[in-house]
Amino acid sequence: MGKEKKKNSKSKEGGLGVGLGGILTGLADLVEKLVELAEKGKEVSKTGEISGKAVRGIYGFNVKVGLGGEQLRVEPFGNIRRDETSGQTVVQEIREPIVDVFEEEDFTLVLAEMPGIGLEDVRLEIQDDLLTIYAERGDKKYRKEVLLPRSYSREKMVVSCNNGILEIKCLA
Repeated sequence: MGKEKKKNSKSKEGGLGVGLGGILTGLADLVEKLVELAEKGKEVSKTGEISGKAVRGIYGFNVKVGLGGEQLRVEPFGNIRRDETSGQTVVQEIREPIVDVFEEEDFTLVLAEMPGIGLEDVRLEIQDDLLTIYAERGDKKYRKEVLLPRSYSREKMVVSCNNGILEIKCLA
């Protein structure tokens, strides 16, 4: 019986090997977290960084779940993308920031996380309901297209930036 208990505890720890067991445990934890989020209507994100001699890549994703498990969305961000023609992973010069859009009663709020960026580094373009955000300072370059719930004019936008968090309030 003593040998049986030992064998069972090894299989729980990852009898398939430490690396694979760790990956499977991490995947199980992610699935458990997604179920929890689906019940509560919250958000989870994961980020990482890859550095080399000549290349610096940033990748990540947000998983957003609405109340009752509705509106599950996975939104990637960073500058690592898969080239559609070659199928290879490439590091792009321009990063895609994390962006959240909140619809309020009398305005729409857009928040974009762009570390190292100030208000003077930001340029906005609006065409109907498509907002394009550009920002650049030194080697940090960002670009993101955001679909708004309706059309807004540039004159009705109040823009501020604090500690790399861009806030765009689109007034009705």
